[in-house]
Amino acid sequence: MRLPAGPWQTVLDFLQRHFSDIPATTWQARMDAGRVLDQDGKALERTTPYRQGAAIYYYRELPAETPIPFEAEVLHQDADLLVADKPHFLPVIPSGRFVQETLLVRLKKRLGLQHLVPLHRIDRGTAGVILFSVNPDSRGTYQSLFPRRAVSKYYEALAPALPQLTFPRVHRSCMQAAEPFFRMQEVPGPANSETHIDVREQRGPNWLYALRPITGRKHQLRVHMAALGAPILGDDYYPEVRTDRADDHSQPLQLLARSIEFEDPLSGETRRFESRRRL
Repeated sequence: MRLPAGPWQTVLDFLQRHFSDIPATTWQARMDAGRVLDQDGKALERTTPYRQGAAIYYYRELPAETPIPFEAEVLHQDADLLVADKPHFLPVIPSGRFVQETLLVRLKKRLGLQHLVPLHRIDRGTAGVILFSVNPDSRGTYQSLFPRRAVSKYYEALAPALPQLTFPRVHRSCMQAAEPFFRMQEVPGPANSETHIDVREQRGPNWLYALRPITGRKHQLRVHMAALGAPILGDDYYPEVRTDRADDHSQPLQLLARSIEFEDPLSGETRRFESRRRL
């Protein structure tokens, strides 16, 4: 949170008043435990003066966060970028029931990189390559690559065979939010999503598909494959929601962010990073 203008004398005073549903003693305990930090990762104290515009950080604690028994691999790290190879089931950022068991928090703790920020997202169920910004000064330059579609992403997915269709093919559709809130759906209207789809290997009843998303809609690859009649193996959301089971680590979503490629806006060189994981 970036501190707004106001009459508060200390950061603690602001937290107690701004988050009035949380007992004052709870914020005091959190600060005493060193869990409220400034932008440099330094713990703030009860008496730390309030300063408008300062950035403060607090990662909420969950009493019984289920450990995720898979580790990410760092594929590349320099002064500006970090590239990680994410396992299935591990969320990228804190949300819902996961805070400590997320890729961002794990990497910050492991590498001591307080300014680490993901440049894009992949679903919790999806494994593979993801880029992080290390340096706030160059972050905006790299972030601008994505809305300009200057980043080429390549995914692989295992899904039922589609011998009745011809490949390669392009799937375009109009996607919008659905019910429940976490799902997306295709509806009539001008296309706002596009995926290039090919077959890489035929493996009996299931094929290994090569997917190149041109747009970046939420759950786009999962929705498009389900619309073709080949929902990705292990998908709990499409075509139907399955909420009757906990994470089954033996049956991950068979979707992998295989590689990512772009022209580096600082050096001008072509950079390509590839996952070492396999479906």
